[in-house]
Amino acid sequence: MTKEQVFEFIKRQKTAIISSVDSEGFPNTKAMLSPRKIDGNDFYFSTNTSSLKVAQYNADEKACVYFYKRGLFSYMGVMLVGTMQVLTEQSIKDEIWQAGDTMFYKEGKTDPDYCILKFSALKCRVYKDLKTDWIDL
Repeated sequence: MTKEQVFEFIKRQKTAIISSVDSEGFPNTKAMLSPRKIDGNDFYFSTNTSSLKVAQYNADEKACVYFYKRGLFSYMGVMLVGTMQVLTEQSIKDEIWQAGDTMFYKEGKTDPDYCILKFSALKCRVYKDLKTDWIDL
């Protein structure tokens, strides 16, 4: 499988599973909506500045993002390992913003509880057809 095929698979998924590292070194995992933007090996998610994961990424940028699709007779999973940055610059918040976001951020694009997570993938491992392979990024 090529990098291009992997990224096309990722773009079709509606959910991402992201992991951070807590203060005791344990992984913390949660589901997120799919990335708002993919630029090269960088994936952009919107989230609440006040969330636990933002505090964890500010303390330790190690991260993992997982995408999967389970079919009736097949399963495919993509694990990306890399780093997560918390972005609060207004220009990126404006770029990632979507009309329905006011449901979560009452003050709109300038809400202090609105920020962007930028995940930069360093490694990629794919599981498909009972095989696991590392994919060069």
